Amino acid sequence: MVRVREAVTSARRIVVKVGSSSLTTAAGGLDAERVDALTDVLAGWLGGRPPATGTAGRKRSGADRRELVLVSSGAIAAGLAPLGLSRRPRDLATQQAAASVGQGLLIAHYTAAFARHGRTVGQVLLTVDDVTRRAHYRNAYRTLRKLLDLGAVPIVNENDTVATDEIRFGDNDRLAALVAALVHADLLVLLSDVDALYTGDPARPGAVRIAEVRDEQDLAGVAIGRAGRSGVGTGGMVTKVEAARIATGFGIPVVLTAAPLATEALAGEPVGTFFHRVRQRPAARLFWLAHATSPRGRLHLDPGAVRAVVADRKSLLPAGITAVDGAFTAGDPVDLVDDAGAAVARGLVNYDAVELPSLLGRSTAELAASLGPEYEREVVHRDDLVLLV
Repeated sequence: MVRVREAVTSARRIVVKVGSSSLTTAAGGLDAERVDALTDVLAGWLGGRPPATGTAGRKRSGADRRELVLVSSGAIAAGLAPLGLSRRPRDLATQQAAASVGQGLLIAHYTAAFARHGRTVGQVLLTVDDVTRRAHYRNAYRTLRKLLDLGAVPIVNENDTVATDEIRFGDNDRLAALVAALVHADLLVLLSDVDALYTGDPARPGAVRIAEVRDEQDLAGVAIGRAGRSGVGTGGMVTKVEAARIATGFGIPVVLTAAPLATEALAGEPVGTFFHRVRQRPAARLFWLAHATSPRGRLHLDPGAVRAVVADRKSLLPAGITAVDGAFTAGDPVDLVDDAGAAVARGLVNYDAVELPSLLGRSTAELAASLGPEYEREVVHRDDLVLLV
């Protein structure tokens, strides 16, 4: 008897990520049959018509109600053929132009495909700032939460038309993991053109499928490639494994498999690779700080301050800082590094970068006496700090 993955079958809120290569033709145009096939599977998983809307809609729907967020690549790839481009462009301006054309085509097809099942979709385009700056992060959460409350299917993509960092990053795997954490998903499903994680290149003899990953030891010796095989997507297995690490670190299990196996994957059948969650769900705010932020600077700590922050879980005071790098303002994320330059923690700083040099090595009592009581505060409070070691 085939064992069913209970973590999958019990999931009620899932995030599904699909790559460009699973939605487009080799020439780069949108493959309508593939998009329709995926939509049919996802709508089938949701089941029936959406619940009644309104403030009481969620309560009336009961515990069995299912919710789906779809993170879909394909905007740039979908725009290639209409613009007469034979391959993914290398220059930024042409990538942005292709994304502008392709995003409209992509969401239009999803709108029509889900409408056949009585489902409304909502387009949500995100940039790095939307998942790294706290205020934007909260706004993104409220939008996604309201769409789900109203029975809609949020379709998320990177805003490739304007977000240069997103295009350089080049894939939606990490974004999908962050969105899964953002909406507190029960499961993340990564759909690709490869059916599972293998010990090596699956096209070569001797490569073995890895059915389950429980911890980092299960990945020891695994050769993870860097590039996609399709020519239209840019993500490789390395980005999918990293996304799995992020999600499982937030307590979210992950299924990695090929798009044609989506039905089996969502039914809990043992297809693809299943990544077990590595711990219980941590505080969302600290998870955001560790994985969804980019440090704006670095604070160099002496050994005593490193011990206080890492071992004793104390706040960082000016006396333990030896140097400051970066141009940050109060409230920005910064990395706390040891005397070898290795990041040991990340936190939200309470001072501007220009203020700190004159405060280094001095106690808070001394600073308060000479500069005023407003300087008797931590550089990084322990409640705004997450360890990276």
